[in-house]
Amino acid sequence: MTVPGTGKPKRRLPGWARALLWAAAALVVLSTTSYLTGVPDLTSSNTSQTALRLALPILLAGLGGLWAERSGVINIGLEGMMILGTWGAAWGAYYGGPWAGLVAAVVLGALGGLLHAIATVTFNVNHIVSGVALNLLGLGVAKYLASLVFQPLSGNPKQSPPVEKFDTYSATFLSDWLGELEDAQRVGISDVAGIVRGLITGVSPLAMLALLLIPVSYWILWKTRFGLRLRSCGENPVAAESLGVNVYLHKYVALAVSGGLAGLGGASLVLLPGGADYLENQTNGRGFIGLAAMIFGNWRPGGLLGGAALFGYADGLQLSGGGSAVLALLYGAVILLGVIVVIQLFRRKWVAAALGLAGALVLYYIYWSNDELPSDLIPYSAHFVTIIVLAVASQRLRPPKKIGAKYRRGEGD
Repeated sequence: MTVPGTGKPKRRLPGWARALLWAAAALVVLSTTSYLTGVPDLTSSNTSQTALRLALPILLAGLGGLWAERSGVINIGLEGMMILGTWGAAWGAYYGGPWAGLVAAVVLGALGGLLHAIATVTFNVNHIVSGVALNLLGLGVAKYLASLVFQPLSGNPKQSPPVEKFDTYSATFLSDWLGELEDAQRVGISDVAGIVRGLITGVSPLAMLALLLIPVSYWILWKTRFGLRLRSCGENPVAAESLGVNVYLHKYVALAVSGGLAGLGGASLVLLPGGADYLENQTNGRGFIGLAAMIFGNWRPGGLLGGAALFGYADGLQLSGGGSAVLALLYGAVILLGVIVVIQLFRRKWVAAALGLAGALVLYYIYWSNDELPSDLIPYSAHFVTIIVLAVASQRLRPPKKIGAKYRRGEGD
């Protein structure tokens, strides 16, 4: 883009700087909302710790979707791959400990990804049809294996026996100091202390691995020759083939990695402390929410991290604070929409400002007319956030050009 009237390129902030600005803005909104509503759970260490645990399966599923869709293959089969990962994690952990469970989850998820590759890449099956079939297959296979293996051990075909979890680690001295600041209830300072304390207390190796996979995936996909070739398969596979790229191979690798990451997301539901052992259908749509987080992040690892954090926070808040905390979050959304309306007015975008104002008024009415949200709606907070965020983000999406397109080797000849 260029600056109007000058022809000079318009300078943009680097991605890390924009991420920091968004994080600072979110913190200001949450801190202000917590002060005005008197609900400290919005920025408490318990909420942020729970949010981190709940964001991990969404983050890993979304990262799996990123690898697949950057290669040009739509992967709505993430849910089925996660389900296979939950069973593999419980089976491996029961017989060999959490690390064995992690490996088993990755292997089973990768097998699901390869099955999706065979259908979509080799046989050109519609990507959506294959993904739906894979979700049903994953659910059925996990159910059969659970009744075959776990029922004799636990007496319940829908649940595994207790399995060993990962240990957790904390920065004790820093955590204690931050705890003192959080308890002091100083506006702004205690909010930051509570959030940071939750992120460095009770952290598992799996959480560290998941967060490390974000920069690793960015480096591989955007900074290596292999990554450039893989992304070219999603942008223009015919042109990539004409330059000597083995399109089939790169799509297969991408889907194997995609399935492995989704399986890792399933393992996080079983092997993290505080989580349940294997339960039938315990993913509860997180594969689809991970896909939504990836779309929200515009098919970029950094944006995906922000989307997973948002959905994980909404889920963690309803567990730690209940209906009153979720209702207070609506007040924060009103503040955020008010800021957006002012910005749109300065830009003279009257329609966008009017829509933002209407949305703010609706949310404020819900907040003002209720003391607490209905208990039946609270567990679906993350799902509502998914719908709202996708509706807002749909205006600026830029998916790979040939995503979902059928491709046959030799088409460019």
